[in-house]
Parts: sequence; structure tokens; C-alpha cells
Amino acid sequence: MATEYAQGYGRGHGQPAGTGHRLPAALRAPFEARSWREFGYVLLSLPVSLLLFTWAVAMVPLGAGLLVTFLGVPVLAAALAGCRGFGVLERARARGLLRLDVADPEPLRVRGPGAPAWMGAVLKSGASWRHLLYALVLLPWAVFSFAVAVSFWTVGWALLTYPLWFWVFPAYAGTGGLQMYGDQHHSIYLDNAFEITVTALIGLLFTLATPWLVRALTTVDGLLVRGLLGPSLLSARVVELESDRGVVVDTAAADLRRIERDLHDGAQARLVGLAMDLGLAKEKLREDPQSAARMVEEAHGEVKTALQELRDLARGIHPAVLTDRGLDAALSAVAARCTVPVRVEVDLPARPAPAIEGIAYFTVSELLQNISKHSGARSASVDVWCSEDRLMLQVIDDGVGGAEVSPGSGLAGLAGRLDAVDGILVVDSPAGGPTRVIAELPWRTSA
Repeated sequence: MATEYAQGYGRGHGQPAGTGHRLPAALRAPFEARSWREFGYVLLSLPVSLLLFTWAVAMVPLGAGLLVTFLGVPVLAAALAGCRGFGVLERARARGLLRLDVADPEPLRVRGPGAPAWMGAVLKSGASWRHLLYALVLLPWAVFSFAVAVSFWTVGWALLTYPLWFWVFPAYAGTGGLQMYGDQHHSIYLDNAFEITVTALIGLLFTLATPWLVRALTTVDGLLVRGLLGPSLLSARVVELESDRGVVVDTAAADLRRIERDLHDGAQARLVGLAMDLGLAKEKLREDPQSAARMVEEAHGEVKTALQELRDLARGIHPAVLTDRGLDAALSAVAARCTVPVRVEVDLPARPAPAIEGIAYFTVSELLQNISKHSGARSASVDVWCSEDRLMLQVIDDGVGGAEVSPGSGLAGLAGRLDAVDGILVVDSPAGGPTRVIAELPWRTSA
């Protein structure tokens, strides 16, 4: 959904891309720079694939055959390292001609100094063997794509320019080898008008279709580059999990700092003042019992206030009602404390895992606090439901709108917290309202 919002509001006041072109895409394609770049990529793939294939079939079998000696491992490691070097060039070629930005694969994990450790890392790396597979697979595909692209491109332009060839070389076009001049030249051209027109139309069809055929061929090339020369899905997932772990640690540290600050500035300060007041009351108990009684009464009020602050703080961490009765009751309690009327509807087949339940509660609580402080709304609603394997939250208010997920904002913090558990936060808040915030969380049932 976030992508849809970006596409809807990010291009020229909502106009679809491409409205500024007068010619349809099918007619522009043969003359666009992209089509010529992709055709150039196909042409270059043949010599590059020959070089890669030659290196692979020469070095790898040689290294494998020499494994009975001490030279086998270095030769095989050098073969795989060469394939990785060619992979760098191939990613650069795809980036320059196909505008395909493929990240580098996972680096070598060299465990220790020296050449043996480096050779072991090369041989153990899955990326090295994927580069070797690319070198072997690229040649047959490059031969096929080269033959198809060049054939269609040549036939298309040759047939499209057939009227020109007929005009320049009429003797070889239809006069049996006799060179004609003047009126005879024009007469031959007119007599064969039907043949010329049909041939040119066929050539036009080939010429218009060829860029799209080449684009389909280079799409396969892009899949090969991305799948075999880029990072593996497992390594990408590991990097994502490491990033999520960092977000979780930072979020937990921020929560601990917030709790410490609230305790220090709130309940702790009140308890310190309460201790001082009780000490003064104790000293005045014999001399001025009435003043001591008033001080004890004031201290009693401070105790109630401190207890309320402690309850609010505990409720903000993880309220007991959430543990005991689930999201429906907990969110209803949060909605009751909001400054605007809030309708709450929770429709869940079962309770999610405690961690997911806590994040959902925290998300709705923060969004309702934003509504109370900043929205100027007259009413709001909270809907929670389950869609396949996702827990869905939707919070809507009729306020002034303008909410954004900007860096450092509360919404950005919520988005980071959700992203740490594979969740998504989407904000639709045009100026003037209304504001709709949708959050998705993975559905994990509690044990």
C-alpha cells in the first residue's frame, strides 16, 4: 500500500507516468535509448559469455584434476576467484546498460591469516559457486538471445527499408538484371507498389516488436545476474534480521530510558517529597498536632498521586488487563482515556502471541495519544481483525490531517518497531484530513 501511495502522489500532481509523450510506447520503442542499450547488452553478452565459459571449463577441470597434488586447491580457488572477478564486471555491465542495480554478494569470511585461509574461504563461499554456475549458464542463453535479437532486428529493418533498396537498386529488385533509367525506373517502382507496401508493413511489424522481444530477453538476463551474481536470499535475510535485532535493541534501550525518566521525574520525586513531609510531620506531632495532621493529610494525597502515576507507567509498559483479558478489553480501556470519542471493534479468532499483542497495544495507544494531542479530531475509530496470516490494525480520525512518517517523529518510531517483527505501517493523512493509519503484524497464536 505504501508503494501505491507513493505512485499516486509522487508524480506531477497525480498524473500517470508517460502522459507527456505524444507517441504511444509501441511506436517510440525502436528509437528509445533504452532499446538500444538493451540491444547492445545482448550483442556484448556473446563475446563475454565465450570468455567466461572458456575460463570456467579450462580452469575448474584443471583444478579438479590436480586435486591429487598440492596444486589442485590453489588452481581451483583461483578459478572461482576469477569467476567472482568477472561477476564484478557483469554487475557493472548490467548497471550501465540495463539500469539494474544489483548489490554485491556476501564477502568472503576469511578465518585467519595467510593464503590457505583465503583459499578455504573462496571454496566454502556459496557465492563463488553461483558465479561459476553463471559462467556456465550464460553461454547457451547468450547464443540463443543473440541469434533471436539479431535475426529479428536485421529482418525488421531490412524489410522496413525495402522501398529504399528497390529505388536504389531497381535492376536487382525486379528487372532481371537490366539497369533502368528515367520513366522506366518510376514505372517499375509503381508496378511493384503492392509488393513494396506489404514488405514494408511486415518490416514495420518486426521493427516495432523487436524492442519488446529484446526487453523480454534482457529480463531473463537480469534474473540471472540478480539471482546468481547478487547476494543470496539467505544472506539478505540474515542482514535484515541483524538490522531488525539492532532496531529491537535500540527500542528496548529507549523504553528503559523513558521508564527511568518517568520514574525519576514523576513518582520518585513525589516519594522523596513525601518522605520529607512525613519527617516534618513527625517533628511537629508533639508541638503542633493540628499542623502535623494537615501535613499527613497532604502526604496521603501525594501517595495517591504517586500510586496513580505508577499505575499509568505500568499500564504503558504492559497493562494487566491486556494479559488477563486480551486486546479487546485493553484497547477499550485506552480508548476510554482518549480526549475524543473512539469506537473500538476487535474481531479476532484467537489471541496472538504476547509479543505481537503487546506491540499492537502499544501501536494503538501511541496513535490515540497523537489523536488526543495533535489531530483536533471530533471522533475516531479503531478496528482490529485477522487477514490470513496478518494481524491488521486500522485507526481513523476526522482531524486536520498532515501526519507524516518523517525521521525522528513518533510515527517513524512506530514504523521501526513494527518493521523489527516484519510489520508494516502505512499512513494516509492528506492536509485537511481525515487520517487513516493501517498497521500489519505477523499473526502468531499464543501457546
